[in-house]
This record gives sequence, structure tokens and C-alpha cells, in this order.
Amino acid sequence: MTATSSSTTTFIYKSELLGILPLPKSRGGPDVNPVGLGRRSRQMFDEVWRKFSGLGQISRTTRTDDEEALDLLGLREGGPMCEFAIPGAQNTTVLVVGATSRIGRIVVRKLMLRGYTVKALVRKVDSQVVDMLPRSVKIVTGDVGDPFTLKAAVEGCNKVIYCATARSPITADLYRVDHRGVYNLSKALQDYNNKLAQLRAGKSSKSKLQIAKFKSPDSLNGWEVRQGTYFQDAVAAKYDAGMDGKFEFTETGEAVFSGYVFTRGGYVELSKKLSLPIDRTLDRYEGLVLSVGGNGRSYVLILEAGPSADTTQSKLYFARISTKIGFCRVRVPFSSFRPVMPDDPPLDPFLVHTLTIRFEPRRQRPIEGAQGSKQQDLRSFKFILEFIKALPAGQETDFVLVSCTGLGIEPSRREQVLKAKRAGEDSLRRSGLGYTIIRPGPLKEEPGGQRALIFDQGNRISQGISCADVADICVKALHDSTARNKSFDVCHEYVSEQGRELYELVAHLPDKANNYLTPALSVLEKNT
Repeated sequence: MTATSSSTTTFIYKSELLGILPLPKSRGGPDVNPVGLGRRSRQMFDEVWRKFSGLGQISRTTRTDDEEALDLLGLREGGPMCEFAIPGAQNTTVLVVGATSRIGRIVVRKLMLRGYTVKALVRKVDSQVVDMLPRSVKIVTGDVGDPFTLKAAVEGCNKVIYCATARSPITADLYRVDHRGVYNLSKALQDYNNKLAQLRAGKSSKSKLQIAKFKSPDSLNGWEVRQGTYFQDAVAAKYDAGMDGKFEFTETGEAVFSGYVFTRGGYVELSKKLSLPIDRTLDRYEGLVLSVGGNGRSYVLILEAGPSADTTQSKLYFARISTKIGFCRVRVPFSSFRPVMPDDPPLDPFLVHTLTIRFEPRRQRPIEGAQGSKQQDLRSFKFILEFIKALPAGQETDFVLVSCTGLGIEPSRREQVLKAKRAGEDSLRRSGLGYTIIRPGPLKEEPGGQRALIFDQGNRISQGISCADVADICVKALHDSTARNKSFDVCHEYVSEQGRELYELVAHLPDKANNYLTPALSVLEKNT
């Protein structure tokens, strides 16, 4: 996302619409440097917030210190939160994982000052941990590597901020905390949301819509296996080496779509006309989630949309999905579907009436087998279906994950750390929760709110960022709709190389509500 002078003007125009700063009168006018504007805007922050923005940076805060700090602010536990309060915060419980980390300690205090109920997940409770956390924080013990200990932790929680990271470079620790830990906690929160939805008879905003559940031979009724080729001439016949597909319910209780395609340009697909409840239409949902297993092939999901009374007017939309060896969940937002015919309008989920899963040998890539050997036969497939559900649409983030860009990590362990971090990010995207993934530059122990921030995607940032600023982004992302289902890098401002300016991504041009995420993240893509 390389910026140009026109993109800079575009961002300033968007900012002007948000009431952030005046729009330049013309291209021929004086040059406007949004970096400078971002810096000056941060200097205009409320003086009270300036003095106490570093409150959470105190590494060890005793009970007396907590009380004195709150007295200075005119706040005591249970009292009004003044200008720090956020509407609805008193009805929101946030679980902070890694609450004693450099960022986590600040996150906890920022949440408290805004009126949230805060729970802190720690591996063990000792005097040092107790001294680090304010009195009103509810401490729960658990291990992110042990899913059985997380059920109590997510009980009563609405949102999660995950600041934990492995403290050692050992691969097992990286896997347990940065990869499996994110998976376990996101699944625990999703299971808790599903439990609430069942208690509310499916009327909860967190309820998924079940499209198909494969638990018996009868659940395969209505699914049709078809074959075809992309070529309509003699070329296909010349290379017709055969293809086959079947969909069956095995003795082990699995619904398996399997087969092979040796024909050039051929494909095998599984299709069904959807039958949804009268009061449920897919426009109320944001995407699909599939629980699948198999041999790690990639597939094409095809949605057919149009008037149900006249299918000749239907349009086709596709999205490619990748699976892993074994079971996994695949999340496919409706926004990722593209029309087969470029001139067709964007997908309208309300009109979807048919779902198709297609396998084609092209675009298949060898993947690592069980013993590390790469599988070479890419023309056969095995696709185990457990369920297909529609994800409820949401406006806010459920799970904030603090990851990293890789800067500042020792070269000898950078690859291992990033591999675990990216695997954790991927598991969160597949979870079905609304997520925000923050990848800060190298962390600095300095006050927040002093320098403008740059938000970017594509591993191009080059500077560090204060822990307090990262904590501020975590808290603001909880209720900012533009942060939902986005991943981004962030660092302090810097002067970029000529021709590669990122000025339009300088974020701290706050509106009247001190909102800097909306103008910054509105230019970034989702699901990256």
C-alpha cells in the first residue's frame, strides 16, 4: 500500500469529513504534512490524561499507590469514572491474559479507569503477582496451554485482550503460549458464547445459524456430487484420464467427500440447495465457518445467488479456502467472495440459495506430511465435513491479540517466534470471533500519547512504540467497528523513503471523541 500525493489528499479529505482537520483548498496550496499534524494533535490531549497516561507503566504498584493515584484523579473504587468513563463499560467484563506483562499491566489500569470489570488470568497467584495488579481486579488461575482451566476464566466475560507471550525461546513454550494458547482461549470464549446462545433459545446476537450438520446418514440427503471440465472443446477429451467423486457416511461416523481428478481442466464438486428457516436470511450474518478435516487440499466455495423463483437470473460467487492435514475450522467472510463474471454486482447474502464445494487439481500445493515428506499426488482428495454454520454479524471486536512484527527479536530465534505468532493469529481468524490483531514494533518503556502513530500492513514499519500506546490501541479497539476483523502493524511516526510515503496512515488526528483508530484503520484491508 504505497502512498502517493493523491492518497495523502484522500486521507485528509476523509479526515475532514470526520471533523478532524480542514481540507486543503487546492493541490496548488501549501503542502500539508499529516505527520506534523499527528504530532501536534497528540500534544493537544487533555492535561489530566497527560499526567496519568503513564499510570499503568508502574511495574509494581502497591495497594497504597493505587489509592493515592485514584485520589489524585478524584476516583475511588466504586466511584464515578468522570471523563475517563466509556458508555457501556460498566456492563462489560474484559479478561486480560498476560496481565503482569509490560503491556498487560497498563491495559488493566486503562480498563479500570474507564469503568470496565477486569479479570486477569495468571498461571499462579503469589505476593508478587498480587502486588502488580489493582485490588478490584478479579484474579483467576489457569494455563493457556490447558483448555480445561480456561472455562472458569471466560465465565462472565464479554471480551478478551491477549497480551501473553512465551518467556523462553524454547519451541515447546512458543507453541504452548503463542499458538495453542490463542486457539484454546478463543475456543473457550466461543464455547461460552454458544452456551449463552443456547440458554437464550438461539436469540442471542452471538448465535450461529446452522446450515448443515453431518451426524447421520440422513444428513447427506440433498447433497449432489457432480463432475465437469473448464474446457468445452476437444482439448478436454484428449487429456481425459478419468475423474470420480463420492459423498458417503462411513462406519466411523464421518461424512466424507472424496475422489480424484486426472482429467485436464476437470473438477469434482459437492452441491446443495440451501433450506433456511423463514425468519433467518444470510444477510444477517457476516460469513461462513466450516469444521472440516482431510488431507490438506484447497477447495473453492461457490455461492449461487439470485431470485429463488427464477434461477436463470442467478449469479455465481467464489472464494478459495485452504485446509490442513487433520481437522480445522475454516472461516470465510461473505466479503471474500468474488463474482465469477467480473461485471456482476457484489454478493448479496440475502439472495444466496445454493452452496457448492469444488475440488480441482490446479492451484494445489504440496504440503508437509506426517513425517515431514511432501505429498506429491495432488490429484486426489479427502474432505471430511463436520458442520457448516453462518457467523453472526457483529459491530465490535471480541478478542484483541497483541502479536509482533519480528523487529527487535534476536535473529537466531526470530523465525521460530514469528512462526508461532502467525499460527496463533491464523487460529484466531478461523475461530469465528470478531478479532483485532495488533503487531507493534519493538516495545519501549516511555510515556504514551507523545508521538503520532503509523498503522500499516505488509511488514514495512521500522520504528518502535511505547507499551502505553499499544495498551491504548487495545482498549480503543474494543468498541471501534473499523478495528473488527483487522490485522495491522503499528509503530511511532518516522520519515519514510521518498516515493514510499505512508503519511495517510498516520493515525493520531483525533476527532472530538479522541478517536484515532477510525480514520487510520478505514484505509486498511480486512482479514490480512
